[in-house]
Amino acid sequence: MPKLLKYALSHARQVRDFILDLIFPIQCLGCGQEGVWLCESCFRKINFKASQYCLHCKKENKFGEFCSPCRPHYNLNGVWIAGDYEDKILSNLIKSLKYHFAQDINLYLGKFLSLFLQNLINQARAFEVTGSDLQHGQIWRRLQSLPKIPQPLLDLHRTLIIPVPLHKRRLRWRGFNQSLGLAMAIAKNFNLKISQENLVRVKHKKPQAKLGEIERKENIKNCFAWQGDKLNGQPVILIDDVTTTGSTLNECARVLKQNNAGEIWGLVVAKG
Repeated sequence: MPKLLKYALSHARQVRDFILDLIFPIQCLGCGQEGVWLCESCFRKINFKASQYCLHCKKENKFGEFCSPCRPHYNLNGVWIAGDYEDKILSNLIKSLKYHFAQDINLYLGKFLSLFLQNLINQARAFEVTGSDLQHGQIWRRLQSLPKIPQPLLDLHRTLIIPVPLHKRRLRWRGFNQSLGLAMAIAKNFNLKISQENLVRVKHKKPQAKLGEIERKENIKNCFAWQGDKLNGQPVILIDDVTTTGSTLNECARVLKQNNAGEIWGLVVAKG
């Protein structure tokens, strides 16, 4: 990109951000306290989603996996949804991040997503067969009642964190990729590898939010490409802020599966 154009875009974003600061001054989106987007007291009011479920048929389960009848429709193994979009504080955070360009909000959402992932890991550990089970002859009963634990939760240190990418045109307009900010928080808090540039969006299409379920699937087809080495069975967690039908996550997963990824799970702040 020519230097003059880069300068013009940077200057335009500075003007935009200055105007937005006047219209939307920094104050807690929960209680209105000045100087922070979310105070500690209001952060503690945001609850994790009460239960996980198959995103396709909405049947509840332990780890958000697609159930057997729905699994053939997806390249993903499942989607983890951290919070409830109906939560006023959480929805205000997401909207302010995406539409008011308040990039610092990624810090709060990244922390929330990290705490949720740790909670999932703790749940997975609770289902593991312990030595005491073996000693007391309870192994068969325990195995029969166990859900299939997602590979990344058992093998987190091998898991690759990948944010859902933006097209270059939208990235220039927004100035940042909110999904990358969330992915960086997860990678830092759990000391994981992050792939920032290998999964790329190669087509610019209509925003998914304006489309119905069938239109979303068609609109997002062939929009992504992988520009890296084969993944050799490595588990992947795909990071995004919001999912509705899972179409974007699933199309990303299709490309990753073509490049030999292991289990692929979506991790999002909320379902829109």
